[in-house]
Amino acid sequence: MPDFQYVIVGGGMTADAAVEGIRAVDESGSIGIVSAENRLPYDRPPLSKDLLTEEDTEIDDIKRGTGDREGVTIFLGRHIVDVNRTDKIAVDDRGQQYTYDALLLATGGSPRQLPFDNGDLINVIYYRTLGDYKHLDQLIESRDRFAVIGGGFIGMEVSASLAMNGKQVTTIFPEDHIGGLVFPEELASHITTVYEEKGVNIRAKQTVKDIKPRGRGYLVTLDDGETLEVDGVIVGIGIEPNTELAENIGLEVDNGIQVDGHLRTSDPSIYAAGDVANFFNPALNKRIRVEHEDNANQQGEMAGRNMAGEENTYDYLPFFYSDIFDMGYEAVGEIDSALHTTIRWEEPDEKGWIFYTDPDDTVRGVLLWNTFGEVDSAREMIGRPIEQSETAVS
Repeated sequence: MPDFQYVIVGGGMTADAAVEGIRAVDESGSIGIVSAENRLPYDRPPLSKDLLTEEDTEIDDIKRGTGDREGVTIFLGRHIVDVNRTDKIAVDDRGQQYTYDALLLATGGSPRQLPFDNGDLINVIYYRTLGDYKHLDQLIESRDRFAVIGGGFIGMEVSASLAMNGKQVTTIFPEDHIGGLVFPEELASHITTVYEEKGVNIRAKQTVKDIKPRGRGYLVTLDDGETLEVDGVIVGIGIEPNTELAENIGLEVDNGIQVDGHLRTSDPSIYAAGDVANFFNPALNKRIRVEHEDNANQQGEMAGRNMAGEENTYDYLPFFYSDIFDMGYEAVGEIDSALHTTIRWEEPDEKGWIFYTDPDDTVRGVLLWNTFGEVDSAREMIGRPIEQSETAVS
C-alpha cells in the first residue's frame, strides 16, 4: 500500500499547482497524484488556441513538468473510487490503496453530452483534453468540413482556430449571437459579424436535433429541419463538475464540492480546488465555482500550502481570458449578459471597458475588450458604484 503524506486526486493544472504549494512549505513530504488521464499534467488553454493555430507551439511546450519533481509519484489512468475517511485510505479502480495525511480533490469536470449521443459517433469530439486535441489535429490533416456546437468559450475558440486553418466551419448555438451569454448585445453582434467575415457559417437560435453517420462524416440535423454534411463535429456546451466521489463519501456538494475559506471540505483532512470547488468569494459576496486557468493555479497552490500546514484564506477573485482571430479580452468577476452593462469605448467595438452591474448599479464584473494589463485595476472596481468605475477609466 503506497503511503503518502499528501494524495492528490486529479492530474490537471490544479494538481500541478498544488504540488508547487506543498513544496513551498514542505520540501520533502511524499506526494502521490492519482490521475484519470494517461498523460502528465499540462496547460489546458492552448488546446483550443495556440496548438491549433501556431506552428511554433508544440505539445512539449504545454507540459507542466510535475513528474520531474522530487518526492512526487504519479499514477496515470486510474480513478479513485472510494475513500475511507476514518483510516485515511483512498482506493482506486484497480483496488490499489493509498494512505494519506491530507487529501486534495482536484477532479475537475466532464463535458456535457448531447442527449442523443449513444457513444458510437467516433468523430464527434467533446473538446477538453490533450487527447481531444490530437484527435482533432488528425482530422484537420485530412478533412475540411466541421460543425462546432456551442457559442461559448470553447465553441468560439475552436471555431476561430478551424477557420484560421482554412476549414469550412459551421457554428451552431441557441443564442442570438455567438458569445451571447457573456457579451452585451452590441459587442456580441459585432463579434458575430467578424466571424461571418472570416468565413464561419453562423447558425444562431438553433440547436442540434440529431447527428447520424454518413460516409466518412456525419449528417447534422438542426431543430428547424436544416441538415449539414460535415466531416467532424466539435462539442463545447460546458462541463459538469466531477463530484461523484465526494458525494459517495459523504462530503457536502452543491454545484461543486463545498469548501471553506481554507479550501477544506466538510472533512478537515480533505481539500478541494479547481473547477470542482465551490467557494465563497468576498468581493462578490457569494459562493462561486470557477472553471478557468487562473483559479486552477491560484487555488491549487493555496490548497497545497494549506495541506502542508499553513492557514491561508482564499479570498482571491480569479480572472479569465481568451483570444479569437485578432481579438482578445481579459475579464474578472461576473461576466453575464443578463446583467446591465455599461460600455466605455476607447475605439468603438475595437477597444474598451465593459462594466456589468447589478440593480443597485454596483459593479459585478469587468471585461477588458482588446485592453490588456489592467486586470488588477478592474478587480479593484468589483463592488464599487458604477460612477466611480467609469470615472476611473474616463
